Amino acid sequence: MKPIKLLLIEDNEGDILLTKEAFEDSSMIADIDVVKDGMAAINYFNKVLEDATVTLPDLVLLDINLPKKNGQEVLQFIKNNEILKLIPVIMLTTSSSDKDIMNSYKNQANCYIMKPVDINSFLSVISKIEDFWLATAKLPSHKR
Repeated sequence: MKPIKLLLIEDNEGDILLTKEAFEDSSMIADIDVVKDGMAAINYFNKVLEDATVTLPDLVLLDINLPKKNGQEVLQFIKNNEILKLIPVIMLTTSSSDKDIMNSYKNQANCYIMKPVDINSFLSVISKIEDFWLATAKLPSHKR
């Protein structure tokens, strides 16, 4: 099985550490890139698009409440690009707002998951994401 590249777009340092810890034991994850604000995420994707030798992420975990550009703006950027739109994007956020949920799906998020507050529950959610998206689902190849 080929290694997986994950992009985590998250500004909360604790959530970054927990997410990395949860994926640490996985034999599938080869690389986790982290960007901490929405503008940095867009810059990351622009850089990847400019250089065809750089590997696109296989999966994106995206928070909604980000500085500089919010997660919805980043999601729209991803899903409005012919190359990037095939990357599954999981909204992973503390927001339970019906508006945020609806906007995420309108903007073509592949999944919306609320972050649990409890550490063990958070680790369990990350494990379930890994089980489904990386072990069960078939992800598109990113040949350009």
